[in-house]
Amino acid sequence: MKNITIAGRITKDAEQRTITGGDKVTAFSVAVDDRSGKEKGTIFFDCNLWGARGDSLAQYLTKGSSVTVCGDLSKREHEGKSYLTVRVDSLTLQSALKAAGGGGEYSNKPSLRDFALDDDVPFIRPAFSHEC
Repeated sequence: MKNITIAGRITKDAEQRTITGGDKVTAFSVAVDDRSGKEKGTIFFDCNLWGARGDSLAQYLTKGSSVTVCGDLSKREHEGKSYLTVRVDSLTLQSALKAAGGGGEYSNKPSLRDFALDDDVPFIRPAFSHEC
């Protein structure tokens, strides 16, 4: 797996679709500045957010919104062109929720906020318990 973290702006409003088999995907593209000055350029990443989480976030994934995306990087070929794609694991909305009082975050992986320090053990441990 090739994990990548990118921060940039969404190039157009997210599009939702259902693929064969009934799986839902929310697709959007992120433009990331590459270098500055005379050699300034932009790298575009096609991002795919799978499942119900895409449904709930699609309204915030609008053109011009700043986002940070983490996920699995891959490359696809289409009509002689190469496209960088990211299967989104986590997404942080940098600007879309400012009117609602700050940024927002979605992640299906635990972050450090999901953990608490235990005074007896000098390790980070889960703040929740799960019994099987």
